[in-house]
Amino acid sequence: MTTVLLADDHQLLRQAIRRTLEDAGFDVIGEACDGEEAVRMVDELRPDVTVMDVTMPNLDGLGALQRVHAQHPEA
Repeated sequence: MTTVLLADDHQLLRQAIRRTLEDAGFDVIGEACDGEEAVRMVDELRPDVTVMDVTMPNLDGLGALQRVHAQHPEA
């Protein structure tokens, strides 16, 4: 089963995306509310796919993506 990490600062949107993905057979293994948390969770959980919002507090999605790619080029 494909594992997914969700990263978005809007809780209701994360919940809706989670339900949609789980209904489609994906395993949502975590949710992050900002880019910093997303980077930590990718490092810890190693999801197959990360669905990340572009605009989030503390570290935006593009900055988080750059950090994830620098730490895990295979991601």
